[in-house]
Amino acid sequence: MGFIDAFKRWRLARKGMSSGKKRRVQNDSSVSVSLDRSPWVRFTLYLLFCVAAAVLVLRTLAAGDEGSGPLTGALYAFFLALSAVTVVELNHPTVIERNSRVILLLFGILGQLALIRAVAIVAGLNSYAPVLGLLLTPFIVAPMIHAVLLGGRGGVFSAVYVSLLGTLLVPDADKALFLTVSLLCGLVAALTLRKTRRRVQLLRAGVYAGIMALLLSMIFGQIEFGKLVNGGRPEDWKLLGQAVAAALGVSVGTSLLVSGFLPVLEGMFKLTTDISWLELGDLNHKLLRRMQLEAPGTFHHSLVVASLAESAAEAVGANAAMCRVCAYFHDVGKLNKPEYFIENQHEGGENPHDSLTPTMSALIIIAHVKDGVDLAIKHHLNPRVIDVIREHHGDSLVSYFYRRAQEQKRAEIDKVEKKLENPEDLPKIDQKNFRYPGPTPRTRESGIISLADAVESASRSLKKPTPAKIRALVEDIVETRICDGQLDNCDLTIRDLAVVKDMFCKTLRSMLHSRIDYPKDEEKGRKSDLEQRTMGGKKAAEEKSAKAEGAKPPAPKPKATATQPVTGEAAESARS
Repeated sequence: MGFIDAFKRWRLARKGMSSGKKRRVQNDSSVSVSLDRSPWVRFTLYLLFCVAAAVLVLRTLAAGDEGSGPLTGALYAFFLALSAVTVVELNHPTVIERNSRVILLLFGILGQLALIRAVAIVAGLNSYAPVLGLLLTPFIVAPMIHAVLLGGRGGVFSAVYVSLLGTLLVPDADKALFLTVSLLCGLVAALTLRKTRRRVQLLRAGVYAGIMALLLSMIFGQIEFGKLVNGGRPEDWKLLGQAVAAALGVSVGTSLLVSGFLPVLEGMFKLTTDISWLELGDLNHKLLRRMQLEAPGTFHHSLVVASLAESAAEAVGANAAMCRVCAYFHDVGKLNKPEYFIENQHEGGENPHDSLTPTMSALIIIAHVKDGVDLAIKHHLNPRVIDVIREHHGDSLVSYFYRRAQEQKRAEIDKVEKKLENPEDLPKIDQKNFRYPGPTPRTRESGIISLADAVESASRSLKKPTPAKIRALVEDIVETRICDGQLDNCDLTIRDLAVVKDMFCKTLRSMLHSRIDYPKDEEKGRKSDLEQRTMGGKKAAEEKSAKAEGAKPPAPKPKATATQPVTGEAAESARS
């Protein structure tokens, strides 16, 4: 098919009907998308997780642990895993949206269980002290990864089920201690990383988890702190040093490894953390630099939209960092023809739309969405950014040029009625030609950016903005978008929209506030007026005193001219 498309473009280019180039599009395979969202694939993953957990515990108990038989332990593991997938299905809707996230969550837990088993084997072969075998266990690998990539709820879920399933991998005497330490360390890491915006937070979570493991070991008597206070033996102090090094070393090492592998995991599972969003929000990006130079009006518009969207997203619990970054790039397609958009036109300058028909003007305006997708793909922007570029106008109507086309048609109809025009020459106006291609916003963040874009553009037309005018404008735009069906496919509730409108009004009031008129020259004018009055008073006093003495007022000084130079006598009298 690719060869056939290339041949068709070549033929059209030879006829002068095409440039021979193909617009870039997102390379999303329908098969991969359907597999990623298939419920049958998801339930297959659930079954594989339960069976894998049972097999892992079966091999462990078959190796000679005392207590329950191998089959009994495997059944415990199977039913615990079954409860885990039930909780995922019922309480984690964002995870089950995509099967790749299910793989990350469930098989991440299996990966940590395998690490726990490996550490137990190494500690047993090297005859480590029980406290060292405990503290060398990586308790926070899965909770930390899932808290950063899937949110706090994913991290807490991981901490709970890693601890429950991990108890089946340790001897019976250590089960209670392992469960307590693993659960609390995992919860500390998950709760510390609920909103991760900087990589140093990963290191902080590792330190907190290591301190928690060390404290619990002391509380439950694994480290005999009383003997150390009363003057312990050198072996006791050595064990304490090894325990501190093991607890902090493993936790901090885990946080550093997770920090290094985050970009790889984000690429594999098509997830973006707040850390990556903040890195993408660098205003020195090549496209943003071009926008600052070539389309400064659009750049300023994008900054204001970013502020509106970020504040609204934070208020309703959406991804504020994503909203800011996507708003920066949402109008990047205007770089192809910046002079056709009003924010980039100089006041009193020529408007290129004056020489175009409304249909052609609408095509140019609508094309900035496709041009934006093309530029975003060319510069390898995040897929979520590309989605927002496509969706921020939805399939809404370019109303200005549509009304202008209708007015021109009415004028042509009047000419036909006066028999000045042929009825067959009347233009046909199809509303589809004046609508954006869509799709409509499909996420909360995309819906918020769409509303922020419309509100910011309309606010430019307000003269002497007041809180009442701003509120009426925001209410009207949001109601129009709802009635037009632009918000039908995003998850914004009525309550969310009320909060979004309040935040828009609050932010716009702070941006469109009035300034006090400072009288810059008033003080200077007052000084000069005072000086004139003072000089005038002095001159009047001199004249008055001269009259009182019977003398004539001083004669004005003669001025030199080109025909009458100043003589010595005149100069002398001038000096006197």
